Amino acid sequence: MKLSCELAWLGGEAAERDVLLEISGDQLVAVTPGAPTDDAYRLSGLTLPGLANAHSHAFQRALRGRTHAGEGSFWTWREQMYELATTLDPDSCFALSRAAFGEMALAGITCVGEFHYLHHAPDGTPYDDPNAMGRAVLAAARAAGLRCTLLDACYLHGGIERFRDRDAYAWAARVDLLAERGPARVGAAIHSVRAVDPDAARVVAEWAAGKPLHAHVSEQPKENEDTLAAHGRTPTALLADAGALGANFTAIHATHLTEEDVALLAGSTVCLCPTTERDLADGVGPARRLADAGAALATGSDSHAVIDPFEEARAIELDERLATGVRGAHRAPDLLTAATAGGYAALGWPEGGRLAPGALADLTTLSLDSVRLAGIGAGHAAATAVFAATAADVRDVMAGGEWIVRDGRHTAFDVAAALRDVV
Repeated sequence: MKLSCELAWLGGEAAERDVLLEISGDQLVAVTPGAPTDDAYRLSGLTLPGLANAHSHAFQRALRGRTHAGEGSFWTWREQMYELATTLDPDSCFALSRAAFGEMALAGITCVGEFHYLHHAPDGTPYDDPNAMGRAVLAAARAAGLRCTLLDACYLHGGIERFRDRDAYAWAARVDLLAERGPARVGAAIHSVRAVDPDAARVVAEWAAGKPLHAHVSEQPKENEDTLAAHGRTPTALLADAGALGANFTAIHATHLTEEDVALLAGSTVCLCPTTERDLADGVGPARRLADAGAALATGSDSHAVIDPFEEARAIELDERLATGVRGAHRAPDLLTAATAGGYAALGWPEGGRLAPGALADLTTLSLDSVRLAGIGAGHAAATAVFAATAADVRDVMAGGEWIVRDGRHTAFDVAAALRDVV
């Protein structure tokens, strides 16, 4: 297959014109700017690598618009999330996840990391297939055409019964039964140091050697206070002691960090979820300090209050402007990289998130016809995409060499109708 891109972002501030993409199977085999295009299908607009949603709880899409009345905090929102979590079974989890993943595809997302902790029946009893819920999520991602890394979360303390395994060894034995199939990979998650004690966190980290390992880290000040009171260490330090940190580790949120925490996260990834962090009044994380220390950045939509990867990317910069009073902490190409290659790498797909020979044939094309993007110039393509584009500008999306969105419509099902049926 040959595609001729009117404009394509290959990693810099500017876009290249008339870029020929040659695809064999699920890979890009050649990327040539300024190439003849007589025998290639023309993609009008700005083509980007496929976007990655590095942190998702698909079932929480059903909470959109239903948790905003009255005063509250993360902790009051959590009680509403627990109520929703008790209502789902494998069939309803599949339907809700499929609809949420379909919305992600329409937003230009081609790879998702599902931080999964809906493990058992509502009363905590394992299903006949102890991974029935995880398999439902993976099947939903396949039905929506997305690559998926299922980050199966160890959850031992607190929460509700269906989240919890007996101990870390029981968690590992269950996850060992999850086979990777097709465009899916299985990684691990330590839900948080609230839910997993230090000895158990070490078991999870050892199981996850060579695989993606994620954890919620310092999302709320109370988490830090409770951890310091119980262990005399910050959450980041506890995870470091457990051997969790490193190139395969991703800290989710990392909003309330000490300077020592920032230094410890050098060499790991930090996934920022600004729309959720705003929605839950979490705060603004030290993204610039983390990047300066050597942490890679990725983005996620987390609770799906909004599914718009461009909003997540620009919010890293714009929220930090509000917190610091300084503009320009993050370059637009770096923010696009966080939303593409940064997320792919965090999910165990280092071959994705870029338009280059040998990369996965995952791409997203933005229409330049909207009032937001009309008049875009090649020289400022990265900045315009980051600071002006929205999910509504996505026209065509390809994952693994297959079209999953054409002309703004999902090729497999009516996403809006699916959402109406499940939320």
